[in-house]
Amino acid sequence: MVKTAAILFGLVFLFIGILGFVPAATHDVNGMPMLLGIFHVNFAHNIVHLASGAVFLLCGMAGAGPSRMFFKIFGIVYALVAACGFYYGDNAILCYISSSMANTWLHVGLAVVMLFLGFGTSGGDTATV
Repeated sequence: MVKTAAILFGLVFLFIGILGFVPAATHDVNGMPMLLGIFHVNFAHNIVHLASGAVFLLCGMAGAGPSRMFFKIFGIVYALVAACGFYYGDNAILCYISSSMANTWLHVGLAVVMLFLGFGTSGGDTATV
């Protein structure tokens, strides 16, 4: 399950990273590009999505152990990014990654799912009867 989830996350992150560079998918709102008119994005944000997607795919292809470890690491990272989003609000995080409250709540949701997949799933790869 965790391998499949890592591959799925990888594909979605790659898709979102590419979509962030497509002008038709990003609308300029108050001088800030917004993906699908909801989520702030910029060049650095898109690169982070592409890199994350690539690593998710690699971990998913490597096996359950690497996938679980990456979910643990990225779950913690996304929880920290969400905390920064609540602290900084709509300002850029680390001066490069654009953010908004929609992004922050999305990061909260991603952190919860990733932490569950990393820490909450069983260590075995097969189900027992």
